[in-house]
Amino acid sequence: MLTTTLPWLAGQPQVWQLLLMAGVVVAAAVAQGIGGVGFAMLAAPVAALFFPPLAPGPLLTLGGFISLLGAIREHSAIDWRAVGHTLVGRCLGTLFAVYAMSHYAPDLLAVLFALSILAGVAISVAGLRLRYAPRNLCGAGVASGIMGTLTSIGAPPLALIMQHETPPRLRATIGVILFIGASFSLGMLNLTGHYGLPQFLLSLCLLPCLLLGFALSGRLKSWLAPRTVRRVLLALCAGGALVVLGQVALRA
Repeated sequence: MLTTTLPWLAGQPQVWQLLLMAGVVVAAAVAQGIGGVGFAMLAAPVAALFFPPLAPGPLLTLGGFISLLGAIREHSAIDWRAVGHTLVGRCLGTLFAVYAMSHYAPDLLAVLFALSILAGVAISVAGLRLRYAPRNLCGAGVASGIMGTLTSIGAPPLALIMQHETPPRLRATIGVILFIGASFSLGMLNLTGHYGLPQFLLSLCLLPCLLLGFALSGRLKSWLAPRTVRRVLLALCAGGALVVLGQVALRA
């Protein structure tokens, strides 16, 4: 067991757990690098089943870092006005989530927002388009802050609003939002005792896997057409919402 050699790791994982999560982090980093979202959506369900201490802190750390890498790689495509509107909502949502973790049942909130994401996917598939407007961006930021802080999955609301943007603009803009938003969420979790040195060190342990997956995504992202990226995003959004519902069911 790793507890005898790496006692500082959060949750004291066994070797097979760490190897499993290493493979998942590589695959999730590839998905994030290609579509701009997807890291936590793929990694969170495996973490919930086999190593719960990864969520939300370590997954937020890794997800925030790969979001930053994606934003840097395509920095010229960032829509800074959208970033500003969305981050206002993201900060408000994070504060509400931290408060809810201490005073209310966070699982109820997670279920409500997961259902709202599924409704948004259904609306999009039906052909209705959500306006890329300041009010909607701020609302998506609120939902992202709540879901990201409670479950580490905060990208689906952002992807729904930005799904019709060009892939570089979508990836770069969401990358900035998720990086700053994850940093704020981690700060709030630290202040409330839900994130500390063990969780940070666990993130560092998996960082090489994240970098490998991101490097692979750079070779694959140019092969996908915008329509394909949009379809993948909607599928990941629905999958992320279902993962949140599954996490709540496992804890029930």
